[in-house]
Amino acid sequence: MNLVRHWANLVFVCGFVCYVIIRHVFEKRAKVKKSISSRSGLLEKLLIATLSLGIFFLPVLYLFTGILAFADYRANNYVQWCGGVVMLLSLWLFWRSHVDLGPNFSMTLEIKEDHELVTNGVYRYVRHPMYASIWLWAAAQAMLLQNWVAGLAALITFAPMYFARIPREEAMMADTFQEEYNEYKSHTGRVFPRFL
Repeated sequence: MNLVRHWANLVFVCGFVCYVIIRHVFEKRAKVKKSISSRSGLLEKLLIATLSLGIFFLPVLYLFTGILAFADYRANNYVQWCGGVVMLLSLWLFWRSHVDLGPNFSMTLEIKEDHELVTNGVYRYVRHPMYASIWLWAAAQAMLLQNWVAGLAALITFAPMYFARIPREEAMMADTFQEEYNEYKSHTGRVFPRFL
């Protein structure tokens, strides 16, 4: 069993538990507001299922079975320590994004009752810090898990969600908040702060 074979695997599992707790707590809090408009559909469900494969199911296969052993490799300890640091940064940004969104948070593309355009906290600098945190998570997973399949799975499965969802999410926000969103968009970066 790979879980106890290396400290980096335990770091990954602890990080994943924190990730699930953060998401669960804020999802529960966000249910106080009803959805008034949704752009979710089959594509959205497929993207979430694909991401689940890369962020959960393939790592579980690697950590608890020998099915993916053919893709194992030995990573440098320095790379794994960097993965631990990147994971901490990812978890902090994931938590902070949820805190700043408050009851406006949703797992899917939807507008809620009394939905506000959040432009404070980390949203002051980037429009999609939660996606930035998932990119960081995917990089941490690649550095921590010593398996070509499980390690790279989050990067590979998150990319389609990111590139398919961002244009739709930004269009939904522009339709809802119009000039206010366009103004906000003009001075913030998508997942990296805009310094110029």
